[in-house]
Amino acid sequence: MTDAFAERTRRCQQRLDAADADALVLFPSTNLFYLSGFREHPGERHLLLFVPKDDDPVFVVPDMYGEQIADESWISDVRTWSDGDDPLSLVGSVADEFDLHGGHLLVDDRMWALFTQGLRRTLPDATFGLASEAIDSLRMRKDETEIEALRTAGEVADRASVEIRELGEDAIGMTESELAAEIEARLSDAGGDELAFDTIVGSGPNGAKPHHGHGDREIGSGDPVVLDFGAFVGGYPGDQTRTVVFAGDPPEGYEEVHRAVLEAEQAGVDAAEPGVTAESVDRAAREVIESYGYGEEFIHRTGHGVGLDVHEGPYIVEGNDLELEPGMVFSVEPGIYLPGEFGVRIEDLVVITEDGCERLNDSPRTWQSL
Repeated sequence: MTDAFAERTRRCQQRLDAADADALVLFPSTNLFYLSGFREHPGERHLLLFVPKDDDPVFVVPDMYGEQIADESWISDVRTWSDGDDPLSLVGSVADEFDLHGGHLLVDDRMWALFTQGLRRTLPDATFGLASEAIDSLRMRKDETEIEALRTAGEVADRASVEIRELGEDAIGMTESELAAEIEARLSDAGGDELAFDTIVGSGPNGAKPHHGHGDREIGSGDPVVLDFGAFVGGYPGDQTRTVVFAGDPPEGYEEVHRAVLEAEQAGVDAAEPGVTAESVDRAAREVIESYGYGEEFIHRTGHGVGLDVHEGPYIVEGNDLELEPGMVFSVEPGIYLPGEFGVRIEDLVVITEDGCERLNDSPRTWQSL
């Protein structure tokens, strides 16, 4: 992977030139990992990666990270500072070397204010933009290594999905939180490294809240239950939603609503191919739900890109005229939400191929348990 990280950095530098920017400045984030191969959570110490337009990248890091980064990243220029030193002095010397004091710098979109303010104090004559201007278009097109990790994460989610359906009547009487714990255990057993996001188990009326999470409500006979979950595998997440009735007869109107969402999801998948716009996929799914008379109850976009972050570009939403390209991975997840009654959402991840798209999930999409 060393060559892949280096190649990504070179391509990103080409985009810096096109964006009329002089350097990229990253801190611990998925952007930093994407270019350097080094993964770390943000902390209170200055750990920055400078990617100048025309020169090799430079890490500015605390002493304690020097050896670790040298081992884990392809970037060889690692400059360290000690506790008690002023890290901004080292930042200033890097800026001197690359002539950045009056330059235009693209900083990590999620960089903490502690570090952005430090950059502004150190480089008062510089101007600043967002790293996404140069890096997002790269990250949206996954390479085969990334796609294979996403396939594996999809398989992990599929296995957990089937096993949870097989609970059938045993799920009746469990709380949402207890069922979430069952899902999470099965994701781990199937090979997931860690949760991709907080598991959603929305039973009965809680299913009408798209990001409900999970709570103490007990799952009853006939309750529709929205299940949205996934795990990271090799740094890439699964993300799958199914809506299941574990036992008993569902409420009146549920079967029609589930059918509408299932047809809308299929329409979105069918519409996804190279050259079409992101908004056209949203429109294909939305038109099905509108035809059933539930257009006002579909209250979110049809999907979002998935990669190192669970939510990233491309966003599958009206108004996004971005043309889809091979290697783009995103969710197709229409839903209908009836407040006080129930909700239905069905979600798969897809990757755009040369002549269409490939689903990365294949667990049952029906509403019955197994």
